Amino acid sequence: MAIEHAPEPSQFRVTLFVGPQLMEGRPFTFSCVFNVKKRSWKGGIQVEIAITQRQIDTLSADVDFTRWLAQALTDPPDEDRSSHHDRAQELFIQAVCWCKLDLALQASIAQENQCVADDTWVPEVRASVNSRRDFITSYIASELGLVPGNTTAP
Repeated sequence: MAIEHAPEPSQFRVTLFVGPQLMEGRPFTFSCVFNVKKRSWKGGIQVEIAITQRQIDTLSADVDFTRWLAQALTDPPDEDRSSHHDRAQELFIQAVCWCKLDLALQASIAQENQCVADDTWVPEVRASVNSRRDFITSYIASELGLVPGNTTAP
């Protein structure tokens, strides 16, 4: 199976800097920070993407992530399964934040460090995650080094 990569607007170079991590003073809210560089900018910026646990749970249910993960983790040895499961949860949050970042980039982002709040683009993020299920599962499978035959989306 070929791994689908996130569609990235050609004028931007994006890398994950850190995350997911709990936001200070915001229980049940996570963030991922991305370094973003536009070709026409002299320097890059950092964009923090925030998302709540409730949103993560909804999006996970939308794409049936729990079932996909259970199927994907049938081959790893029992001693690796728990750590793979925990890491997959983190990678799911990263992938969802990446989808939200792509929406921000498409909306024409300013050249300044910023945070995209958890209540920004909620329906659009949901639509994006649903349409990019293969990207999300491919990203997670690739990061976990899972066998491609067990990683197709339900």
